[in-house]
Amino acid sequence: MTPDEDVQRLLIQFRDEAGESLGSPFDVPVTITPDKLQLVCNALLQKDEPVPLAFFVHDAEIVASLEKTLAGQSVETEKVLDIIYQPQAVFRVRAVTRCTSSLEGHTEAVISVAFSPTGKYLASGSGDTTVRFWDLSTETPQFTAKGHRHWVLSIAWSPDGKKLASGCKNGQIFLWDPATGSQLGRVLSGHSKWITCLCWEPLHINPECRYLASASKDGSIRIWDTLMGRCDKILTSHTQSVTCVKWGGDGLLYSSSQDRTIKVWRSQDGVLCRSLQGHAHWVNTMALSTDYVLRTGAFEPAEATINPQDVSGSLAELKERAQQRYNQVRGQEPERLVSGSDDFTLFLWRPAEDKKPLERMTGHQALINQVLFSPDTRIIASASFDKSIKLWDGRTGKYLTSLRGHVSAVYQIAWSADSRLLVSGSSDSTLKVWDAKTKKLAVDLPGHADEVYATDWSPDGQRVASGGKDKCLRIWLLLTVKATLHPFCMSKTFWEGEEQVFGNGQEVCLF
Repeated sequence: MTPDEDVQRLLIQFRDEAGESLGSPFDVPVTITPDKLQLVCNALLQKDEPVPLAFFVHDAEIVASLEKTLAGQSVETEKVLDIIYQPQAVFRVRAVTRCTSSLEGHTEAVISVAFSPTGKYLASGSGDTTVRFWDLSTETPQFTAKGHRHWVLSIAWSPDGKKLASGCKNGQIFLWDPATGSQLGRVLSGHSKWITCLCWEPLHINPECRYLASASKDGSIRIWDTLMGRCDKILTSHTQSVTCVKWGGDGLLYSSSQDRTIKVWRSQDGVLCRSLQGHAHWVNTMALSTDYVLRTGAFEPAEATINPQDVSGSLAELKERAQQRYNQVRGQEPERLVSGSDDFTLFLWRPAEDKKPLERMTGHQALINQVLFSPDTRIIASASFDKSIKLWDGRTGKYLTSLRGHVSAVYQIAWSADSRLLVSGSSDSTLKVWDAKTKKLAVDLPGHADEVYATDWSPDGQRVASGGKDKCLRIWLLLTVKATLHPFCMSKTFWEGEEQVFGNGQEVCLF
C-alpha cells in the first residue's frame, strides 16, 4: 500500500551495505528526514566522530523524507522496513569554472597526464618524445625529461610518489625522479613493440615500490625489477596485443588483450591462474574496484593540505597505513574487475574466485574507451565513442544512468576523491564535470582548441589537469572542502578563492 495520512509511523531497521543489521527495529514517523536519520544512525554507530551518511530504501535514496521516497512504492506497514545506510566521504570536492593555467611547452599532442599519489607533482607524456614535470605551486614548467626516441604513450607513478615510469612507442621504459627530473637507473628494454600500459606493485605488498608491470603490443606482460634494472618475469599467453595491465592488492596481475580474453596471473611466480572469456571483440580497458586506494597508497585524501606533501614515515609505517586503507576499501569481498570492449559491452567479474562474469552490462552504442570504479567502489563509470558516459552499480553491474552532453567521442574520465564528481574529456574539445548524485552536468569546461586526449583529477581534490591535440596542458582549479565538524553543528567556514566565507551547517576548510 502507498503511505497516506493514516500511516503515521513505520517500523524500520538500519542495515549496512553487506546486510548486517545495526541495533534493533524501532518506530519512526514516515515524515522523518535524512538529517534526523543521520542523528539516530550515528548514535547507534557510537563513533568518536559522526560520519555523513546516505540512506536508501529499495535502491531509492531518501532525499527529502521517508514518506516521499516511499510514494509509489508498495510497502507493507506490518513488516519491518530495511533502510540501508552508506557512509559518505568526510570531505567534499566542489567544482569551479576556472582554468587557472594553459601551459605550453610540448611541441606535439599531450597523450597522457597524471598527478602523483598525493597531488604534489604533475607529469605529462607527449608525442614530442618528452616527459614533462610541472610546478603546481606556480603552475609553470619545471623539468623536461628527455630520453625517449618515440611518442610517450603511457606514464605511471609509483604509489610512494617517488618515481615515474614512462613507456614509449619504441617499447622502452624510463624511470624518472620527480624532484630533479633526472633519469633513474638504466633504460628497461625488452618489448619488441610499443608499451600500452604500465602499473606498479601496490605499496602495502612492497613499500619499496620495486616492481613494475608493463603491457605491450607484442602480446607479452613483463615484470621489471626497477632497482636492478632488469626484467624479472615475462608472462606470455595472450595471442594479440595486451591493452591493459592491473596489479591487484591480493597479489594477482590482470591483463586484457585484443585476443578478447582477460588473464589472471600470480605476480609472485608468474603462474597463469585463469582466463576470463566473454567479450566478442578486443578488450580495450579494465578497472579494479581497489584502483584508487592502490594508486594513493598511504595517502589519505581526507588529510590533505593546501600545499601537497609526500607522505612521511618509515617503510613499515607506510606499509601498515596502506594496508589499513586497502582493507577498509576492499572489505570482506574479493576485488571486483570491470572490463570494456570494442563489442560495446562491459563485464563485471570476481576474477580471484570465478571465471564466470557477475554481470554483462549492455547499453553503449559504440566501443568503450575507459572504465573506472569510483574511489568508494560503489559506482562504475564508462566512457564511449557513442558520446556518452554511463554509470553502473559497482557491486551488481546494474545500469544507473547515462550522462549526455558531449557532442563527440568521450576519451577519458577521472573521479574526484570523494566519489561525488566525475570529469570527462572529449574529442569535442571540452571537459565536463558531472554530479554523480544528481546525475547531471555540474560544470562545462571549454578552453582546449582541439581534442582532449587525457585528463586526471588530483587525489587531494584541488585540481584537474587535461591535455590533448592542441599541445597545451591546462590546469583547472577546483574548490575542495573538508568537513571537520558534524553537519548539525552551528558554524561553518570555508575558503572560496581567496575569501573566507561563513555560514551555518558544518565547519569546513580548503585543502
